[in-house]
Amino acid sequence: MGNGLIEDLKWRGLLYQQTDEEGMAKLLDEQKISLYCGVDPTADSMHIGHIVPLLTLRRFQMHGHQPILLVGGATGMIGDPSGRNEERQLQSTEQIDKNVDAIKVQMERIFDFNSENGARMVNNRDWIGEMSVIEFLRDYGKLISVNYMLAKESVASRLESGISFTEFTYTLIQAIDYNHLYNHYNCRVQIGGSDQWGNITSGLEVIRKTHDEEAKAYGITIPLVTKADGTKFGKTAGGAVWLDAKKTSPYEFYQFWINTADADVIKYLKIFTFMEREEIEALQESVETEAHLRKAQTVLAEEMTKLIHGEEALQDAQRITKALFSGDLKALSAEEMKAAFKDVPSVEMVKEPKSIVDLIVEAGISSSKRQAREDVTNGAISVNGEKVTDLEYVIDEKDRLEDAFAIVRRGKKKYHMVQFQ
Repeated sequence: MGNGLIEDLKWRGLLYQQTDEEGMAKLLDEQKISLYCGVDPTADSMHIGHIVPLLTLRRFQMHGHQPILLVGGATGMIGDPSGRNEERQLQSTEQIDKNVDAIKVQMERIFDFNSENGARMVNNRDWIGEMSVIEFLRDYGKLISVNYMLAKESVASRLESGISFTEFTYTLIQAIDYNHLYNHYNCRVQIGGSDQWGNITSGLEVIRKTHDEEAKAYGITIPLVTKADGTKFGKTAGGAVWLDAKKTSPYEFYQFWINTADADVIKYLKIFTFMEREEIEALQESVETEAHLRKAQTVLAEEMTKLIHGEEALQDAQRITKALFSGDLKALSAEEMKAAFKDVPSVEMVKEPKSIVDLIVEAGISSSKRQAREDVTNGAISVNGEKVTDLEYVIDEKDRLEDAFAIVRRGKKKYHMVQFQ
């Protein structure tokens, strides 16, 4: 049983480092376990880079194990130095609490909380918040030497640029978490991204030193997701791809996955979706023999949008995509247009009636008045999905969506958003 899961994780490329491969495989074979992954609430939403360890944890749940989701109400107030070259801005307790609530909602999309092995959510402020400085220094500070902590990559890489004592203690506080979960929930495995190796091994060290019997706890890390062309995964021109629909609309989210390169799409299907091996291998064949159909990308976009935003949001995203492809913008609401054209060239104009020719010249859509007249006469210009061929046509309030913007298209693909002030 355990080996089937481990084999699947290997095939998906989800295993990077393991503290004791043999020991963990044996444990998973013998019993159902609890295991955890931590998320620090440093923002009011997770982005797609955060969810790889969580989706991996979900795979364990699907094999009958119980996931513990640790939200770092305490550690989030300190800041993890891993993978950073500067100190974090500290956040207020109120902001952290707000972030925790928002992240909880996102976790509920990924995990099953109601079955026999339903996910359990814990907040480390519940035990770290109670601890006095003296308890921290006596009970835990004594367990780990400064030399041990200095050897951690997350600390060593910061020594030159500087690291505060606050962030220096982070690895020890995270180690207390693992020890607490081991004691109270019989939690036996911690999962994290590859940058969490130092924090995970600190946890194992604390568990080893606070237990008389031989502690059986393990750690695994997941490789950093990369793109074949070497650029950073999970970023677009507009920034991170968030799970919060207000920060990244379901349409933009869907488009992010649809635009995956052929070289990356099978890898992402393995990492991010729960599709079976045979289905993914069939799509791999499609990429090799009929790449132009982009079947794999479509499935990836559907699976991910459905998982994070639900079936209805997926249908909306597909409808917007179809309307844009056919140029039939009339099928879209003003809000959908705003979401769809968030990243197109945008120009601001004063709210006043203006002839179509003047508008497209002033907005830089056509290069000159002569060109503008030609574009209109040739039927190359449309406003909010309606073709405009009359040179005398006036753009006024009837063309302003929400009295605030209009979408002008020139030719087949060149969209511009005109924002009226």
